[in-house]
Amino acid sequence: MDRYWTIFKISFAQEFAYKLNFVMWRVRNVLQVFIVFFLWDSVFADPGRVVFGYDREKIITYVFGALILRALIFSARSVDVPGEIAEGTLTNYLLKPVNYFKYWLTRDISSKALNLAFAVVEMTILFFLLKPEFFFQTNAVYLIGFIVSLIIAHFLLFVIRFITSFITFWAPEMAWGSQFLVVVTFTDFLSGSIFPLDIFPAMAQKILYMTPFPYILFFPLQVYLGKVTPEFMLQGISISIAWCLIMVAVMSMVWGAGLKVYRAEGR
Repeated sequence: MDRYWTIFKISFAQEFAYKLNFVMWRVRNVLQVFIVFFLWDSVFADPGRVVFGYDREKIITYVFGALILRALIFSARSVDVPGEIAEGTLTNYLLKPVNYFKYWLTRDISSKALNLAFAVVEMTILFFLLKPEFFFQTNAVYLIGFIVSLIIAHFLLFVIRFITSFITFWAPEMAWGSQFLVVVTFTDFLSGSIFPLDIFPAMAQKILYMTPFPYILFFPLQVYLGKVTPEFMLQGISISIAWCLIMVAVMSMVWGAGLKVYRAEGR
């Protein structure tokens, strides 16, 4: 346990190695909030307007929440895994008494901890500047469900990212392209970070809820907004846990198959 705590502290410190990149990343997030806020503020200029079950208060909360959770959940140090496999750096970890998955999970958590700390400060300042009409959830059941669903979402995306990274075992030239296609494009769209998934027809929503993607961002936000019943919340958490177990099994199989063809190019 001590070794992973050390990894956490080192990874946390490394986030500041490229200070300009980190500052520009934070500035981009703040600018996104401004753009999105004024867009939806104009769409819901009429306080009584309701679109797809969202009033002004809830849509602004959803949009702000999506931006914050996306920056938190999608930020990850494990984006470097494909490059390590392609360059043969993976060999260094295979020869050390460190679990490769726990190592990158720890580094991801350190990255998210830093992002969360800065996001809280930024959102506090923006809240007093923009004075948005936020919806604040006060029901303890929904708040607990929201936190639990966020933890599951983080782990679920971590495993999906790892499975995608393992494509590099067979196609080293696709080191980052596979992650961009699956995580940045496909998963980002189907997780509800661009727009609420409940604008889709009821049948399409049922199909989506059978996949792991809504549980990465859309479902946690629905829980926070209280747009699901406690029964549906428990059902969603159960399904997302089931997807985690399925993905872990798939990850283990692909990892084993990948190591058999791993050639450690560049080492």
